[in-house]
Amino acid sequence: MSAPFSLSLRLRQLGHYTSNLAIVGLIRTAALLPYQRRLQFMGAAVERLIGPLAGYRKRARENLALIYPELDINARKQIANRCLNNFGRSFIENYSPDDFLKRMAETPLTGPGVAALEQAASQGRPVILVTGHYGNYEAVRAVLAARGIHAGGLYRNMKNPYFNAHYAKTMQTFGGPVFAQGRRGTTGFVRHLKEGGQLVLLFDQHVIGAPRFDFLGHPAQTATSAAELTLRYDALLIPFYGIRRADGISFDALIEAPVPHSTATVMTQAITDSIAAQIRRDPTQWFWVHRRWRSDPED
Repeated sequence: MSAPFSLSLRLRQLGHYTSNLAIVGLIRTAALLPYQRRLQFMGAAVERLIGPLAGYRKRARENLALIYPELDINARKQIANRCLNNFGRSFIENYSPDDFLKRMAETPLTGPGVAALEQAASQGRPVILVTGHYGNYEAVRAVLAARGIHAGGLYRNMKNPYFNAHYAKTMQTFGGPVFAQGRRGTTGFVRHLKEGGQLVLLFDQHVIGAPRFDFLGHPAQTATSAAELTLRYDALLIPFYGIRRADGISFDALIEAPVPHSTATVMTQAITDSIAAQIRRDPTQWFWVHRRWRSDPED
C-alpha cells in the first residue's frame, strides 16, 4: 500500500469515527428526553441543522423541483423541511425500541391486505412486503411483531462502518432476522423466504443497471427483484406503509392488497405506482434526499 493511499484511508477512517461519535452523542442526548420531546428534538435537529449541513435539504428541493415544477418555491421548501423533520423523528424512533414497540403494539393493522397476510402467515406461505422510505416503515414491522408476524429484511450496509455496526442492530429489534446485501445476506434472505417467512424489501432507491420504470412521471431505475422472488417462490407481494399521523408520533399501519401475479415488469410497475400514490397523497413523508432520478455513469 502506497503512503498517500494509506494516509487517505486513515483520514477516511478518522472521518467515519468522528462522525459516528457525533451521531452517538446526539442519540444519547435525545434519549435523555421524554419520548414525545425526543422526537420533536431530533426532528428539529435534522430539519434545521443536520439536513442543511449534509446537503440533504438542497437535494430534496432539487428533486421536488423536478417532480412538482408547478408548485410555488415556498411550498416546495416547506415539503423539504417537513421531509427532513420526518426523517429525524424516524431515526430516533428506531433508536428508542422499548418506547416505540410499546406504542406500536396498540396500533391496529388496516387495509385490504390484512386478511391475506394473516392467512399466509398461518399457512406458512412466503410473503414479500414491499415499501419505501415513507413515514417510518419500521412502525409496521413493530405492529406485525406484536401480532406474532416477525418480518425480516434485507438492508444496504452504510458507508460508515462504525455507524453501521449499531444501526443494523436497531433493525433486529422490530421483527425477524435482517440480512445485509451481498452473497451471504441474499442466501439467508432467500432461505428464510423459502421456509415460509415474511420479508421486507425497500425498492425506492436508484439501482445501477436496473430497468427504468415510471415513477412520479419520470423514469427511475428500479430493481425488479421483489417481483422476481415473488414469482419464483409463489409468494404474496404486498405493499405496506407506516403513515405518520398529524400528531407526529402516531401511525396508521396500512397493508395494501396483494399484487396479482403476472410478470416481473408489470408487478414492479404496480408497486412503484403504489408508493407514488402515497407520495402524491402526502409528499412530506417521503425521503426526497435520495438521488432517485439519475442515470448510470455510462448513460
